[in-house]
Amino acid sequence: MKRRQFVGSLAAAASLAACAKQEGNCEGAAAQFSETFEWSAATSWPPKYPGLGIAVNNLADRIERASGGRLKIKVYAGGELVPAFEAFDAVSRGMVEMGHDAAYYHKGKVEAAQLFTAIPFGMNYMEMNAWLYYGGGLELWRELYEPFNLVPFPCGNTGVQMGGWFNKEINSISDLKGLKMRIPGLGGEVIRRAGGTPVTMPAAEIFTSLQTGAIDATEWVGPYNDVILGLHTVAKYYYYPGWQEPAPALQCYINTKAWDSLPPDLQAIIEVSCQAITTDMMAEYTHGNAIALQQLIEDPNVEIRPFPDEVLQYLKAITQEIVAEMVARDPAIAKIHASWSSFIEKSIPNQRITEQAFLATRK
Repeated sequence: MKRRQFVGSLAAAASLAACAKQEGNCEGAAAQFSETFEWSAATSWPPKYPGLGIAVNNLADRIERASGGRLKIKVYAGGELVPAFEAFDAVSRGMVEMGHDAAYYHKGKVEAAQLFTAIPFGMNYMEMNAWLYYGGGLELWRELYEPFNLVPFPCGNTGVQMGGWFNKEINSISDLKGLKMRIPGLGGEVIRRAGGTPVTMPAAEIFTSLQTGAIDATEWVGPYNDVILGLHTVAKYYYYPGWQEPAPALQCYINTKAWDSLPPDLQAIIEVSCQAITTDMMAEYTHGNAIALQQLIEDPNVEIRPFPDEVLQYLKAITQEIVAEMVARDPAIAKIHASWSSFIEKSIPNQRITEQAFLATRK
């Protein structure tokens, strides 16, 4: 408690000192730093779910501590306050102040949002952050969400995901025909064009759907989260790499009116805390995936396999077709994709002689 008071006092003291130095009316500044806020946050995740769900609780905790208790946020799991995929609407309408999920869940409302989660065969974690924070991506994101009364922030990333769990082998392109798979976003549209049927469902429904045969396959995240859901107990084949989500960025978004009501120091605390959560989540997944993968390697009932190259190349070609069509029909997508493409074209040569070259030495 003393630490919280100290942090809050530092912020207030800095503002009041600046006010006094400029010989202004400091009563307003003092009142500003005594005002408190209590918010609600709606998410798409199961309660206290490792990685995705806990990150939101960590975000709320960081913000409360850094603000000296001036901004408190109560986090609701998917379905507790609103259905798992309706946080976007709830925040947009002002029912709650904050939401946390993945932008591609809302492609039905704003198709271009998918580009801020992941484009199949696209950027890795480092590239995505570079584009968002230094390549103009975040500005484009906020411009896209402005009509919905939302201010978005990057807030989490899992890194390269797995290709998913399958109850049948994928040995050729023909094996994709008739495949019913839980897979959202652009990856889902790719599967559709490959002859499959994409299904979107929240995490809580995945296990039962795969177990009962309602779906033939599912992608979720990676070993860390997949083992927690028990997917390895209801499917045999675990394919990689996660072509559909090479670096899915998660989002925190705030109702514009609520955001504007905050003093500058609390706004800064939210921005810094969201960026810290992104870094922390990547560390959590890097550690958790390594531990969980070892468990799966040792499981005699699990076969971990790479997708055949012909399948990956086929899915990549479909991805390029879909993105080209999206760019042609939607000016907002064209604008965002132009920025995205410009950066990745510059980044690939650098990644090739740094990360890729180094990782190749560890074979």
